[in-house]
Amino acid sequence: MQSAHPLVRDLVLVGGGHTHALVLRRWGMKPVPGVRLTLVNPGPVAAYSGMLPGHVAGHYAQDDLEIDLVRLARFAGARLVDGAAAGLDPEARTVAVPGRAPIGYDLCSIDIGITTRMPALPGFAAHALAAKPLAAFASGWRDFTRRAAAGEVAAQVAVVGGGVAGIELALTMQHRLAQDCAAPQVTVIDRGAVLAGVGPRSRDALLARMAARGIAVAEHAEIAAITAEGPVLADGRLVAAALTVGAAGATPAPWLARTGLALENGFVAVDACLRSLSHAAVFAAGDCAHLSASPRPKAGVFAVRAAKVLDANLRAALAERPLRPFRPQRSYLKLISLGPEEALGQKGPMTLAGPMMWRWKDRIDRKFMEKFDDLPAMAAPPLPKGAIPALRRAVPSDKPMCGGCGAKVGPGALSKALSGLGRPQAAELENRPGDDAAILKAGGRWQVISTDHLRAVTEDWELMTRIALNHAMGDVWAMGAAPQVALAQIVIPRMTAELQERTLAEITAAASGLCGRIGAALAGGHTTMGAETTIGFTVTGLSGRQPVSKGGARPGDVLVLTRPLGSGTILAAEMQMQAKGAWVAGLLRRMAEPQAAAAAALAPRAHAMTDVTGFGLAGHALEMAEASGVAIELKLKDIPLFEGALELCKAGIRSTIFEDNRAATIWKLAGKTEKARAQLLHDPQTCGGLLAALPPMAAMEAVAEIASAGGEAHVIGRVAEGAPGLHLA
Repeated sequence: MQSAHPLVRDLVLVGGGHTHALVLRRWGMKPVPGVRLTLVNPGPVAAYSGMLPGHVAGHYAQDDLEIDLVRLARFAGARLVDGAAAGLDPEARTVAVPGRAPIGYDLCSIDIGITTRMPALPGFAAHALAAKPLAAFASGWRDFTRRAAAGEVAAQVAVVGGGVAGIELALTMQHRLAQDCAAPQVTVIDRGAVLAGVGPRSRDALLARMAARGIAVAEHAEIAAITAEGPVLADGRLVAAALTVGAAGATPAPWLARTGLALENGFVAVDACLRSLSHAAVFAAGDCAHLSASPRPKAGVFAVRAAKVLDANLRAALAERPLRPFRPQRSYLKLISLGPEEALGQKGPMTLAGPMMWRWKDRIDRKFMEKFDDLPAMAAPPLPKGAIPALRRAVPSDKPMCGGCGAKVGPGALSKALSGLGRPQAAELENRPGDDAAILKAGGRWQVISTDHLRAVTEDWELMTRIALNHAMGDVWAMGAAPQVALAQIVIPRMTAELQERTLAEITAAASGLCGRIGAALAGGHTTMGAETTIGFTVTGLSGRQPVSKGGARPGDVLVLTRPLGSGTILAAEMQMQAKGAWVAGLLRRMAEPQAAAAAALAPRAHAMTDVTGFGLAGHALEMAEASGVAIELKLKDIPLFEGALELCKAGIRSTIFEDNRAATIWKLAGKTEKARAQLLHDPQTCGGLLAALPPMAAMEAVAEIASAGGEAHVIGRVAEGAPGLHLA
């Protein structure tokens, strides 16, 4: 993310709750120059609580209630760290996320919600589903309804907790199960009276609805344990249930107790300005916060109303200006879903129920979610006034330039630039035409050397470092060598010395950790500041046998690919804010995983091998065909694709280098070249899979070995006699 200003402060938002989501939206409309914004959240989406009951009842699809944090972070100019915070050190000013270096901050805000897990209740962890966090509950509920409809489990649910949340879940779950299952059974269990504290008119109306729908109530009932058959009460009775849902109370995240922050019953105690009572660099909002100046119940309405004040106070704190107080309303309208498209509305003594209240609730919820749909896509900077025609022709689109391999020089320009170079004459070099890396022979061993760097595809430097190192190691693995040494080349944006230290600490920790995992040594490198983040590595590997080349493929071999296609398309769509966050997060996780096990299975068996990177599968398969003097047939239906890649390709999304890749290979392609899947053969791959040619029986063995190691590999074609070229079947 390029900036005209040096980075001087780190603002870290922990959790993607409603308040933080709205802060991110406001930040995208008016960012603060010099501030690096980071969002830490376990997953690429956040569920909106207002629409969850409607989703449970079947009125809303999954996408309807999910805030896409990947898209929102792109709009806000923030980096998204996909991970669950597990600690915070307010003295060192760091946030702990398992599996990575601490994330430093100058200012931090916490909005992580609550949980309804009951760790002290025997059997809860193994046999129950907590209603909060919302995303996990929604996923578990969808799975249960599918299994119940298929007859795999009984349509029996027990809800632990008879407050408004528990009753709302009971009503909506019963309604949904009744659509596909005969006589569903729902039971609400509470250690006291259900709906205690609710006004008498609302309580009577809700109890009447439950009775009419056959929902059972067990009041003043203590639960001794949760079993696979359902909750067992203290008096020995079993409440039969294939699903037990915990909806009682609100429990703060346990790790907050270890932070040293001032707490109230485990919640972060904040003043009227939403600032921690004990540490001025920490703010909190939403259900995880206790409003010491004006205590309120845990309700989403307060989280939404607090966003404007939190945003203003974070900006004021960064600017060293006075803060403003948050004044939550004393009473608010409660809208409770009743299962069908009906709702109950209650404010003070007033109670109304029916379809009209549902329409009101639906309008409020959809209006909230529209805030996150109406985000302008990121555009490239406009051309300067008076730009010459040649510049306008060179920049025909307003789409931003891609990162990763999508930003590389096209194969046509590169081949022409290198065409005048003679073959290296050094005695130690043993390179053959088309080799992926330099090869040196020393004694009875071979050393391969390669280098690569990537324009950042994510501003999560820990993740980007692992992606860049895996990408650079692709040539080492493709030649059947074992990683030996890595030297880093790092370009980071202009920033203060303190931010440089934080950034490089994350990068070096990630590089060192991955090097240790794959058996290499991080031996140093070079770092400089520039316009934007770029991370690369020079790597070496050792082999006790002649490295595998591209030039050994034989007629009769089959082709094995170890990773799906489509990374360039998905990353291009993410920059244009047109890719689903789940697609992007899944892709980045795969790119950050090394391919050592796949290489170990393929290299001893392969006649030829390469890694699929910037020139796409078509470009790299054609290199293998030309180096081996063979024809290659690819079966389009057998080529795996990353989720979302085909949909985005059909929508016209293309990476920056796509047209150069296509122009360089299309004249040597035959067959079903018009298919959408064929277009993805030209898609540049960052951390792409290994492509190997090997005998059919050896391919079966390698695919099975890779699967047993937790990876994947697919037979996607075959090698045939004929002039070098590709045929798409």
